[in-house]
Amino acid sequence: MSDSSAVNPISLNPARYIFDYEKLTSFFVFIFVACGAIGIIEPSPYDFASIIAMLVWFFGGFSVHRSFIVFGALIILYMIMGFLALIPYWDNANSALYQYQSAYLVLTGLFYALYMGNRTTHRVQLCMTAYVTGALVAATTGILGYLNVAGLGEDVFMHAGRASGTFKDPNVLGSFLVLPITYLVHSLMIGRARSILLTSTLLLVIFLGMFLSFSRGSYGATVLAFTLMTISVYTTSTDRKMKRRIVIAAVGAVAMIAVVIAVLLSMPETREFFNQRTAATQDYDEGNTGRFGNQLRSIPMLLDRFMGFGPLRFRLVFDLEPHNSYVGAFANNGWIGGFLFILLVGVTIFVGLRLIFTPSPAQSLAQAVVPPTIGLFLQGFQIDIDHWRFVFFMLGAVWGLEALRQRWVDQGRPSLNQPSQPSAQVSARSQAAA
Repeated sequence: MSDSSAVNPISLNPARYIFDYEKLTSFFVFIFVACGAIGIIEPSPYDFASIIAMLVWFFGGFSVHRSFIVFGALIILYMIMGFLALIPYWDNANSALYQYQSAYLVLTGLFYALYMGNRTTHRVQLCMTAYVTGALVAATTGILGYLNVAGLGEDVFMHAGRASGTFKDPNVLGSFLVLPITYLVHSLMIGRARSILLTSTLLLVIFLGMFLSFSRGSYGATVLAFTLMTISVYTTSTDRKMKRRIVIAAVGAVAMIAVVIAVLLSMPETREFFNQRTAATQDYDEGNTGRFGNQLRSIPMLLDRFMGFGPLRFRLVFDLEPHNSYVGAFANNGWIGGFLFILLVGVTIFVGLRLIFTPSPAQSLAQAVVPPTIGLFLQGFQIDIDHWRFVFFMLGAVWGLEALRQRWVDQGRPSLNQPSQPSAQVSARSQAAA
């Protein structure tokens, strides 16, 4: 009797039973990044997701590129200076908690840089998809809160007449949405968007959420990011058709946004609040004890204090936060910490500008990530950004892309005549060890 009809277990395709650890890591990292949109509760789902994602990634193995050393050294030394400044106030619960939170945020920044420094093209796109997903949730809840749908207005998704969404502060919501706005416009410009209609709809919703936050800093950061991104994409493109597409997409995006703004400002209450919020200064900015007055008064005091006031102690002196991340760096982390923060920002801007204007496999994605990062650094002059989770995400993304660029240089600069494919191929070759 023939056994030809029997199933031979050896003939089964073994590939069907292979466990893909990278997909498991990608899943948890996606959840981690998307949860960055939830800041309305503490501890946030982001904090729990970070533990799982980082542990899964760590046990899967990783490589460290030499470019990471610069970023890692600067941000770790900055954190250490914060702990040294904390020593006299170690028994102060608020100061200690603030510094421990700083250490945690630095850890996430290091993770993002290492994670996106390997298999960079795939992982940056994965993280940006997760970020846009979270941004859609944050913007939608902000819009619902502003419209007070189902009682979701004041004290839920709106604060002081401004959309706050899934964040406690409208300013944080607005700033969080600058990166996805830039990324979506960039996708329309270069033809990365699979659906122009879907991408445009996402852009519209997220921009609306940002606008209704009535955050002056976010408005400025969005304009700067959009302008720098458009200039970098246009000037580095050598294809006439692509240049035409960039112009059309930029004009289309501006026109769509202008229509949205015009409709919103046609409502008297919204127009009045917009005019109030976009004034050069607010009541709390002015005077000797206002935001700017406190910053000026703090400078001579900080010159006499090599270790600053200590973490989170500026408020004890002036009854307000510094509302300036650069002044805050000196106040919280001392002179050395302040200079390290300025150096970190300066080096990151230098690396970022080189990424967006120098041909490499990292250039295209960098043109969507770097401009809003620079916009965020400028916001640091008028608000405290040092404990915003997405600041460390953006820092990690920039340095992860720099690792890809340096790997490409080390490999002898392979041809970029076909930008869309070599980017993935170079990334795969340079990160095969991971």
